[in-house]
Amino acid sequence: MKTDNQTFSNIDEPMYILEERKLRRNLQLIAGVAHDADIEIILAFKAYALWKTFPIFREYIGSTTASSLYEARLGYEEFGAPVHTFSPAITDGEIDELARLSSHISFNSLSQYERLHLRAHKANGNLMIGLRVNPEYSEVGTALYNPCAPGTRFGISADKLPENLPEDITGFHCHCHCESGADVFGRTLQHIEKKFSRWFPQLRWINFGGGHLMTRKDYDTKLLITLMNDFHKRYPWLHVILEPGSAFGWQTGPLVSHVVDIVEDHGIRTAILDVSFTCHMPDCLEMPYMPEVRGAKTIDADAVAASCQSGHLYRLGGCSCLSGDFMGLWSFDHELKIGESIIFEDMLHYTTVKTNMFNGIHHPSIALLHENGNLEILRKFTYEDYRGRMD
Repeated sequence: MKTDNQTFSNIDEPMYILEERKLRRNLQLIAGVAHDADIEIILAFKAYALWKTFPIFREYIGSTTASSLYEARLGYEEFGAPVHTFSPAITDGEIDELARLSSHISFNSLSQYERLHLRAHKANGNLMIGLRVNPEYSEVGTALYNPCAPGTRFGISADKLPENLPEDITGFHCHCHCESGADVFGRTLQHIEKKFSRWFPQLRWINFGGGHLMTRKDYDTKLLITLMNDFHKRYPWLHVILEPGSAFGWQTGPLVSHVVDIVEDHGIRTAILDVSFTCHMPDCLEMPYMPEVRGAKTIDADAVAASCQSGHLYRLGGCSCLSGDFMGLWSFDHELKIGESIIFEDMLHYTTVKTNMFNGIHHPSIALLHENGNLEILRKFTYEDYRGRMD
């Protein structure tokens, strides 16, 4: 069906809507950076895993990265290529299949490597083995997302590595960014080289992880390209890999919701929606951050009094029974009415992979808005998805 991508007025159910035009814009930029920087950029499933859109991705990139057996299967079976795999908790029951599905496996610790690397090689003779390293430096401000915080469970610090790496170690994997800019990467790269460059002659590849938000408007892609070209001059034998997730899905589509009731207590009006922050937008509460709502202004506490006089102020409440399933406040230019749409911007990356069915809440459908204006429903969810199968 056709739809207006500004109001989505004919959408009467909760729905994540991926806009193909915006997705291709991101993919074209990423492919251009990969070409100009002479690096490989692959898709991290932990931020985006809508497999029905993989045919579009295959026009621009050649591989994906997985952090679990199921993600590895998704990349191998649905994307159609072996994956780059990292997990801090690979089990004996998973290693053979993980190795078969992977082109690269980065082990999280020396003990994990020692226990599993021979089985991995036996399962896949062409497998590239790497180690995740910890540069002990990160500018990620939110502790929940900082992989280099003291006591981290991720990676090996330089003081724990032997001077001569085992012969089958061909690469390093290092992840220490979260929606970061190229300037942050530049400063981080100095620490990585200082800590680990003495092992670079023993390697064939290096993976600088995710968090490189190169599709954000203020991201300096020219700086990233310069940093990588300079790195190639210093280490021309190293194949460089980046594995962002958010950058692919950044600003590619909204979550469309609707007002189902309006309640008031102690002067606070709450518009109850047919979606849930805790179920359908969990990062808003975990990060936390205030999502952008189309046609509304985000209001901070200091501006509440002025907004009450100049606009229509509402807290937005989710449909679950969790008391804290709300956020606010937003100022609208009109009184909200039951049935009208509330459109949350930029809800494809991370959100769609972290949603849940807590409370048995009806899950939003997932749709692809094609460039010709046709809306294709990729998935509708039913009671059976909540109930699951035990037979």
